[in-house]
Amino acid sequence: MNKKKIGGKKINNRNTASNDLNINLEELNNSSKNYYMTHACQESFTCANCGKLIQPEGAGTDHRNQCPYCLHSLHLDNVPGDRASNCHGLMKPIAVWVRKNGEWAIIHKCTKCNKISSNRVAADDNPMKLMALAMKPLVSNPLDKERLKKMLDSMNKEG
Repeated sequence: MNKKKIGGKKINNRNTASNDLNINLEELNNSSKNYYMTHACQESFTCANCGKLIQPEGAGTDHRNQCPYCLHSLHLDNVPGDRASNCHGLMKPIAVWVRKNGEWAIIHKCTKCNKISSNRVAADDNPMKLMALAMKPLVSNPLDKERLKKMLDSMNKEG
């Protein structure tokens, strides 16, 4: 029985057609996993959190990473654009931060595996949701007012 090597795998000639098809599908899947690392994402999607249909237009970027309405995302990538994550959990927006260049980014936390990631803000992201995330530390009051006053007083005495 003759064997030939395709993509590092030896296959039997009698099953060549079906094996070639399986190998081609496998190669296509592997190459498409990294497709978004170098190509714009033009697909629409339905938000897994709020259920709204999301279009790629209006993001101001080639890569829409979150729903512009509720700011949730999905855990699809291990490295941006690789689509290699097996988790696929819902990524909840938990904070915003400002990059060195002044650009805002959303910090997401996966509700399934707890991975933390950062995605740049899109042009059409809900500004009220972004401001609510930015203001969250100021209104959540993790310290009681008395303790905060004592800390401020001690800082003023030292300075």
